[in-house]
Amino acid sequence: MSHLCSGFPSYYSLAGLSERDQNAALERLSTEAVYPPSPPTRMAYNGTKLVHDEAHPWKPLMAGDIRGPCPGLNTLASHGYLPRDGVVTPAQIITAAQEGFNMQYDAAVTATYAAMLVDGNLVTNLLSIGGKTKKTGPDPPKPAIVRGLYTHDVFEGNASMTRADTFFGDIPGFNHTLFDQMVDFSNRYGDGYYNLTVAAEYRYHLIQQSIATNPNFSFILPRYFTGYGESVLALNLFVDGRDNTTVLGGRKLDMATALSFFRDSRFPPDFHRVSSPTGSEGLREIMAAHPVRPGRNLDGKINNYVVHEPSPSELGGCGLYNHFVDKVVSLYPNPKGILRRNLIINLHYFYGMFKNSCEETFPYGRL
Repeated sequence: MSHLCSGFPSYYSLAGLSERDQNAALERLSTEAVYPPSPPTRMAYNGTKLVHDEAHPWKPLMAGDIRGPCPGLNTLASHGYLPRDGVVTPAQIITAAQEGFNMQYDAAVTATYAAMLVDGNLVTNLLSIGGKTKKTGPDPPKPAIVRGLYTHDVFEGNASMTRADTFFGDIPGFNHTLFDQMVDFSNRYGDGYYNLTVAAEYRYHLIQQSIATNPNFSFILPRYFTGYGESVLALNLFVDGRDNTTVLGGRKLDMATALSFFRDSRFPPDFHRVSSPTGSEGLREIMAAHPVRPGRNLDGKINNYVVHEPSPSELGGCGLYNHFVDKVVSLYPNPKGILRRNLIINLHYFYGMFKNSCEETFPYGRL
C-alpha cells in the first residue's frame, strides 16, 4: 500500500494542526482509516538469544527509507525487525522491541503509545520512526506538521546523547562531536566503557552544555523523562546479553558497540539480546546523581535556566499519566469522528501501565 494519500502521507501526524486542517486531513485519509487493534501480547520466550541472525541481516538504506532520533528503532528497522522503510504500526514496534532487545513489555507498550499519540497518524495507525518538523509560521512557529518522532520536547529534544539541539539546525543525524564527548566521559569515569556512573555524569554534562550554548534550551516533561531514559536504555539494551556483568551497577558498554548502534543503526556481529526483560533500570540513580528539575532558558538567553514545572518524582506516577494526557489534549483540542474514536482507544492502550495505581481519565468521553 502506498503511504501517499492526496499529497498527505498516511503516516503524517495530525497533532497540533488547526481544527480545519485536522478535518481536511481526516477527509483525505478516510479510505485508509482503521480501528486500532489491541497491543500484541508478551513474547513467549524472554531469555537471551542471537538477534543478529540470518533472518535479520543488516541492510543499507534505500531511497525513501526513513530513520530518526532513536538508535534502537533505527537498528530494528535496518535489520528488518521493523519494516525497513521506517513506517510502522504500534504493534510492530512493541513486538520488535521485545524480540530485538528484550525490552520489558509494559515499558514497550507505554512508550509506543506515547509516541503514537503525539507523533503518529491516529487515523491510519501508522507512525514514521523519523522525519522532520515543517514550520507553518514565523518564530515562534505556529503548530507544525510533524513527520514522525520529531515533536520537540517529547522523544526528540534537547541534550541528546548524539544528536544536536534543534536550535543549531535541522540535524537529525548522528553527531560525531557529541559521540566523542561520550567517549571522553567513558574514558574519564568508566575505564573506556559507558556504565552507570558515566551515564549520570554525561547526562548532567549534556544538560549544562545546552544551558550554556542554546538560548532556546528547554528540558520539560515529557522530554525530561525521555532524556534520562535514553541514557539508561543505551546501557540496558545495547550490551550483549551473554555478558555476565549485565546487572545494575556492573553493566558496561564498549565504544565500538555504541558506535555501531548510534552511528550505523547496526547490531554488532553475533549480538545477543539482554538475558531478561529490561526497561528503565538505573533511571533513578542517574537522576539522583545530579538533580535537575524540568525547566528552560528564558527570554532567548543562554545560562538563564528557570524551573518550569514539577519533576517526575514530585508528580508521581499518576501525575505523569495526567500530565501526558493533558499534552495530548493540547494537540487535539476538538477532534471529530474517526480521529476522536481512535484517540479514545489509543489513550486507553497508553493507560495500561498505570491501571493498577491511577484512575483512567476520559478527556474525549467514552465509546
